[in-house]
Amino acid sequence: MIERRDAVPIIPDREGANTGHAFSKPLYRLRNRIERAFNKLKQFRRIATRYEEIAANVFAMIKIATVRIWLRAYESTT
Repeated sequence: MIERRDAVPIIPDREGANTGHAFSKPLYRLRNRIERAFNKLKQFRRIATRYEEIAANVFAMIKIATVRIWLRAYESTT
């Protein structure tokens, strides 16, 4: 299905699947990292419920959320 759209599969097949798609492990790791970042951002209610209507405000809230996430990670290492 993915190949019909001229796309490259990144997620590996299940272990019991008969089709053997080749996938790129480095691309899968990057995709996983991006998905985790989005999940962390969605923990902030204001971003998850999309209160903001203006794009500049949405971007500002994302910046604030990412700084808070970074500070949490920085605190745990020091």
